[in-house]
Amino acid sequence: MTDPSPQLPPQTLHYAQSTGGPDLRTLAFRQRALNLCILAYIVLFASQFALPRDQPVFLLILGVALLATVVTAAVFVFMLSVSVYGTGIGILMGVLTLIPLVGLIVLLLVNSRATATLRKNNIKVGLLGADPSRIAQTY
Repeated sequence: MTDPSPQLPPQTLHYAQSTGGPDLRTLAFRQRALNLCILAYIVLFASQFALPRDQPVFLLILGVALLATVVTAAVFVFMLSVSVYGTGIGILMGVLTLIPLVGLIVLLLVNSRATATLRKNNIKVGLLGADPSRIAQTY
């Protein structure tokens, strides 16, 4: 005997489809945020030489600002490396970012890989990265 009801194919879940790569707008946003953190770090580091040494409150404020900038940069390196390299290597890169000289090398590697990914998709990348508002949303 045959079953009178025909078998229907499974329905496609449209919300779970893979885009085939990282979201370029998110990648551009994270790269720009990381580059702005680098710029802020350079400005804060250079400003320590302009502050008076006899008032420690200025140095304390500068130290807190530098710490906040470094932590923010480490978070964006982690998020950017997860987008570009994957979860396992992203976690490793995030941890390596906290080591002083190694963190700079990791930062350059992640930033160059993000730049290459954006340029491969015909997106113009400037000094502060690509402009996320000029990239069409993928959803």
